[in-house]
Amino acid sequence: MRAPYRSAWPLLAVLVLLGPAAAFAQSAGEVERCFQNPSACASGGGGGGAAPPAAHAPVATRPAAPAPDYATVLNSSDADRKKIQESLRTLDKYNGPIDGNLQSEATMKAISDWQKGRGTPAVGKLTPPEAAQLNAEAARTPIRRIEPPAQAATPPAAAPSNADQLKALQARLAERRKAAEPKANAAVQALVGDLKAYVAADGKGVAGDQFAGFAKWYADNKAASRTFGAIAPVVDDYGDAKAGAATSAEIGFETKQGTNTYNQCLMFAWIEGSPRKNAQIFSCDDVAAVEKWKTDQALKSAWR
Repeated sequence: MRAPYRSAWPLLAVLVLLGPAAAFAQSAGEVERCFQNPSACASGGGGGGAAPPAAHAPVATRPAAPAPDYATVLNSSDADRKKIQESLRTLDKYNGPIDGNLQSEATMKAISDWQKGRGTPAVGKLTPPEAAQLNAEAARTPIRRIEPPAQAATPPAAAPSNADQLKALQARLAERRKAAEPKANAAVQALVGDLKAYVAADGKGVAGDQFAGFAKWYADNKAASRTFGAIAPVVDDYGDAKAGAATSAEIGFETKQGTNTYNQCLMFAWIEGSPRKNAQIFSCDDVAAVEKWKTDQALKSAWR
């Protein structure tokens, strides 16, 4: 039994001697390989062959943030949009009309100002959470309104006195008469010329034909042996009437009888034309008759 064991000893000795040499040879080859290609060298000391490349863990990708939702508030009910404007007004950010238009320049500026105050992007539009926060903030704030500055009440103007009213009326009449004077004076001077021609012709002419009352008055004075002197006219009234421009004038006649001188007055009234129309004479004292003639002619005075 001992013989087999004795024959195995030489083989075991050879293996013991060759083992370290093989290990050394492998270590030397590894060192050379690591020197040639450091990245291929196995970490953590010697080993058999190159270490496998390290596996990389997958990188997690974050989902993109959703775009802000402004459309919900912009398309909300009219009442909700008006409430937002009311809230902005309560916070002294807005003083425009409460019309529900959240895209008006004034409303968008008010929203931007509110957003700036909160440190959020001032875009001038609201998301639903921002709209809720805005309304909640306004609900906690005492209502203040931007009112225009108070103006001192203007005391009522004092009523003009009677004297002032009379002065103003006189000024208006003076302006109106000034505009009518050229036509009125021309009409009266034309009449005076006809009256003088009638006297010079000893009772003949258009003055007697148009004013029958004057022809009778002249005949009566001639029958009393009176002579005729100066003729002095004064315009009484002038203006438009239904049949044309109407004129009334006081005509003063100087008459003489012997050594006596008489001043007589006749009121002539007529509608301008050729010949004169609706021509009449009155006593200068008969004011009522003269005014009735003016009323009948629908005279709109530019003289009084």
